[in-house]
Amino acid sequence: MSEGFQLPEINRVGLLAPLDWLAAGWRDLWRAPGPCLAYGVGLALLSAGVTGTLYLTGQFTWFLVLAGGFLIVAPLLGLGLYRAARLMSEGRQPKFGEMLWQPGMIRADTILLGVALFVLFGLWAEAAYIIYGLSTYSVHQTIGDFLAFLLTTPEGLRMALIGSCVGGVIAFIAFTLVAVSAPLLLEEGSDVFISVITSARAVLANLPAMLLWAFLIALLVGVGMAFALIGLIVVFPWIGLASWHACKNLVVPAWHGAKA
Repeated sequence: MSEGFQLPEINRVGLLAPLDWLAAGWRDLWRAPGPCLAYGVGLALLSAGVTGTLYLTGQFTWFLVLAGGFLIVAPLLGLGLYRAARLMSEGRQPKFGEMLWQPGMIRADTILLGVALFVLFGLWAEAAYIIYGLSTYSVHQTIGDFLAFLLTTPEGLRMALIGSCVGGVIAFIAFTLVAVSAPLLLEEGSDVFISVITSARAVLANLPAMLLWAFLIALLVGVGMAFALIGLIVVFPWIGLASWHACKNLVVPAWHGAKA
């Protein structure tokens, strides 16, 4: 742990606190729509590129796996949005370049957190592969065949149920580790261990509100993906900005930054 940086105190928040975070994130989004929506466009283009690659290579059946994995690794993709929300809280207008790069934004602790999230994503992908393999002897080559199997056969419905349960557990573990830690890593003097421990403490101390927050994030991301990924242009920056407000509301002293 960084010298002089103590574990932050955790606030207790009400069940409906996530609605306040979303409201604050929505206000921030339209205070700086240009750079924030540009950030969303970049994320949507990246998602569209991955989706197009899956389709062209005949691997579109893995879209649901990658969509679930996106929820695991997405918090790390929002570093620029946390930076933007913090600048706006200081009365400054964020610029797109500042959101993409600032000294200290990418450092060893950030990379270590990213590695941990990608390990969890790998576990989810491997679990999905095993569940699919145990559910059918067929290889579904087209989207129609896969959806027909998934939605109209007992084996497909059982696979969806088991996959949702397993994915939900892995996603909740990732959420517990990263809900606060990703924004907190922008604080001077913090490190990945302090940030992850603080995130777990914040989630467990406010479990009803954080479960609602996780559900709202999954719901909004699902809506964004349902609109041919175009919805992510608005949804992703909105959630990213709101996540900074969530962290600010949950964690007491870290936002004044202890010196290393």
